[in-house]
Amino acid sequence: MIEVFMTNIPNKNQAVDIITTLENNFPTLKISFDIERTIINYPYDHSILRVEGNTIEVEDFMSAINKLGFECDIL
Repeated sequence: MIEVFMTNIPNKNQAVDIITTLENNFPTLKISFDIERTIINYPYDHSILRVEGNTIEVEDFMSAINKLGFECDIL
């Protein structure tokens, strides 16, 4: 299963830190970001978060990102 999310995570440095945290919380998931430019005006400027795994608890995953201080919406 693959889920794709839109986030306001602004840059690759923060994305790396967030991926590490998320992978610790969700060790069975493969997580990656697509950030092309600095995020200024969410949702028009946004980063894409891709999550792959056998089971993805979408609400738990979105909640974890929100607790880290970022917005997250499922596409």
